[in-house]
Amino acid sequence: MVAKNSQLQLSDCGTNLRRPQYTDISVTCGTKSIGLAILICPAIYTGYNESLLILNHIMNGPACKGTLDESVTPPVLRFEFPLNTTNSCGSHFRTTSAAGTAIFSDFSNLQTVNISGVVRSYDPTTGTVTYNAELKYFYSCAYPLEYLINNTQIDTSASSIAVKDNNGSFISTLSLNLFSDDNYSSPLIIPKQGLELRTKICARVQATNLTSHYHVLLDQCYASISPQPDSDNSTIFNLFGPCSTDPLTVIKENGESQRACFSFPAFRFMEQPNEMMSTYFLHCITRLCEESACSTLKQCNNRRRRSAVPQTVDGVTGYTTISSTPIAIRAESVVAIKEQQTASNNSDASTGLGVVVGFLCILVIIMAAVFYRRLNR
Repeated sequence: MVAKNSQLQLSDCGTNLRRPQYTDISVTCGTKSIGLAILICPAIYTGYNESLLILNHIMNGPACKGTLDESVTPPVLRFEFPLNTTNSCGSHFRTTSAAGTAIFSDFSNLQTVNISGVVRSYDPTTGTVTYNAELKYFYSCAYPLEYLINNTQIDTSASSIAVKDNNGSFISTLSLNLFSDDNYSSPLIIPKQGLELRTKICARVQATNLTSHYHVLLDQCYASISPQPDSDNSTIFNLFGPCSTDPLTVIKENGESQRACFSFPAFRFMEQPNEMMSTYFLHCITRLCEESACSTLKQCNNRRRRSAVPQTVDGVTGYTTISSTPIAIRAESVVAIKEQQTASNNSDASTGLGVVVGFLCILVIIMAAVFYRRLNR
């Protein structure tokens, strides 16, 4: 990006000088920030320059001012701001709910955060009339709470996701990390050939930038071959749910602090029998809740069908699914190893038998020669 200190002039636009159109703005909805690019020549044609296009009425915020980029043709005015309610340059955050589908069909509500705003023109005219048309460039980005940041690295297992509370007072970051020890201090390293079966996998979901009033509660954690938690075509293995826990899964902490921890032994899916590695993903349906609400939600109460807590309930956020990076398990076949060992043993036995037979043949020949000589005498 190349920015100039002097303002762009009419003569600098050439053939790009025209009236504004609806397509003059492009929006990039990133995982960490939102980017806006506005064609500047139509604004200059209308009577404005790059300093007169204001993001969400913020006049004096240096971080929220546009930057002129003349390295592209036609030149654009760029804005970029982070996905954070404290410094998102006045963007409006709104949470909406919709019924869940596929793996989330048991939930009556799934939340989506819509981030929107507008870049307006500021008319410096002080007289009675003006000849400048008012310009408004609206932008909007929707972020489903259940979206996951895809990380396909196998060396270490970790992922993160952004969530938002009910009233929009904060955005927290949930991270899912895999460890090899009960103290959750040694990250799980997955070799290229995969983990051995029954290797202990310790999982931790932790929240950062979270107020002390909220705890992390895992409502359900399961594994599936698909990296997408809502895939209809993937077999799932439930590690634990609201009213059930697999016998080999150990829940160490859940709903008691700003982290939740559990462990399970490495396994493989039966539908991948002939593959060199069995690869699957861990998905945890998570929500944030106040201490008293967490204690209530942890009780089963014969709740056979889960339903998302309505937005009007205090102290509970909506559901969010966070997923791990791929967990690869190496292929092991005891039968194949034993067959190789048996074949090897048979080969050794055949070799030994051949030596004995050969020795006996030589002995018979020697004895026959001795008897022949004696008969001749």
